[in-house]
Amino acid sequence: MTSFSSLLGRADESALQELIGRPALQLIGLLDPTYLTPGNMRTLAVSLHSPAALLQDPSSRGVLTDLMTPEDAADLLRVLGFRDDPEPYRALRAVRVRVGSYTESKLFEFLGVPLPLDVDEVETHEPLDTVRGDYALFDYQRSVASRAFSLIEKDPRRLLVHMPTGAGKTRTTMHLIARHLTYKEPTLVLWLAYSDELCEQAASEFEKAWRCLGNRDISVGRYWGSYDADTSEFRDGLLVAGLSKVFARTKRSIDFIARLADKTSLVIIDEAHQAVAESYRLVLDTIFSKRPDTALIGLTATPGRTWDNIDADLELADFFARQKVGIQVEGYPNAMEFLISEGFLARPAFEPLHYDGGMEITAQDLRDVAKALDIPERILRTLAEDAVRNLHIVLRVERLMEHHDRVILFAATVQHAELLAAVLSARGHDAACVTSRSGQIDRKRAISRFRSNASEPMIICNYGVLTTGFDAPRTSAAVIARPTKSLVLYSQMVGRAIRGPKAGGNAEATIITVTDRGLPGFGDVGEAFLNWEDVWT
Repeated sequence: MTSFSSLLGRADESALQELIGRPALQLIGLLDPTYLTPGNMRTLAVSLHSPAALLQDPSSRGVLTDLMTPEDAADLLRVLGFRDDPEPYRALRAVRVRVGSYTESKLFEFLGVPLPLDVDEVETHEPLDTVRGDYALFDYQRSVASRAFSLIEKDPRRLLVHMPTGAGKTRTTMHLIARHLTYKEPTLVLWLAYSDELCEQAASEFEKAWRCLGNRDISVGRYWGSYDADTSEFRDGLLVAGLSKVFARTKRSIDFIARLADKTSLVIIDEAHQAVAESYRLVLDTIFSKRPDTALIGLTATPGRTWDNIDADLELADFFARQKVGIQVEGYPNAMEFLISEGFLARPAFEPLHYDGGMEITAQDLRDVAKALDIPERILRTLAEDAVRNLHIVLRVERLMEHHDRVILFAATVQHAELLAAVLSARGHDAACVTSRSGQIDRKRAISRFRSNASEPMIICNYGVLTTGFDAPRTSAAVIARPTKSLVLYSQMVGRAIRGPKAGGNAEATIITVTDRGLPGFGDVGEAFLNWEDVWT
């Protein structure tokens, strides 16, 4: 029988390239050719991905099983419950290993790798948790909550809560929900969000709030991802649901959402600028056709859908009856100035990282950019593969990490995030990567370490995951290494780094935006907060 460490010890340059990625090794070689020794490469492979994650991924698992002796490969096949095969390596590559399965447990046992469920950082929840009711609001948050509550008590019972990222939308809304649940008993509040991170943030935050604000024992239901709360038995409390899961269930059976509507008196939509998308509309139209008196609250830092399409923005404003409640403080021209001056948000310094090389932007490229909602994937992939552009990014990140403890980087693609994390790790930095391809264990471990109080500087590279629902107040710098024409997306990325000292964050923040020749971009988060004021009047 062999072990994981002995397998990795047999890995030659070709196998290590497969485990780490050729583009990452190429860039590391450009920065420091002396680093590329087999020992360093093996260390890098397991620093980027845990042994469990490498075995869970079919591609890297195949690379590792190919390093076994024929005898060990045949033994592993038998241990996994398969018959002898004259081509054991091919047979092992064909084996499906599901997370949490018997096959996985036998594979890990054979190679001496602990099961991922042994990791302390993994949190587990039952689909239904019973919670019992110190959770104060700042003055400006109480004002928002009071005005919003008065609006949902009278027709048309719908409004948008508009507060910048970091100003406490979620906390403010928990007071609204608690007040609603206190006055209506029993009743169901439905919270809809499109990502697992946003869902878990809402459920966990409500549990904290209700312990202080609640007047009875109620239930918190989790209905997203692998969570499957029994909605038929749910009568009183908060049901937090993933939009994709509810949408899929509703398409299969409209009765599902109709029965839910019978018990629901308030709906919350997180990231409400997406509320008029097809998936939300099917769910919401069914609820409001069954229960027209159901109240609706949208939450957003950006009360518009686009930068330059007023018709789409008017559609969103009309959906919420053009009722928008935001921060109003006498003596300040807008909410951003108030929040920064009073220390609720960090004062951001916006610095461009100009890159004039790389791809030539053709007339057709510009037409494609103009037609699309955001920068086409073809252009993002080309930028992500530009080695010189990546060198500029790595060197700028290294300068940032001399002065910042927590840096978040937004990459152009999944592969781009993995590449930059690998290079920065090889250069001696504490770097992690979180994308849709990250295993649950690696993802939770990376986020937990990034949020910790450890003094060592750390960078987390991500694509498409941490723009919303991610709260790490120590983050004081962001690198936006992907172009975007979405003012909403840009403001979300900036928002990850501007928690102020009164919110456990920093007085100042640095925002580095990579600007590529010929492509559109933004340079100030204030643009996003004030851009849509005219469509709500």
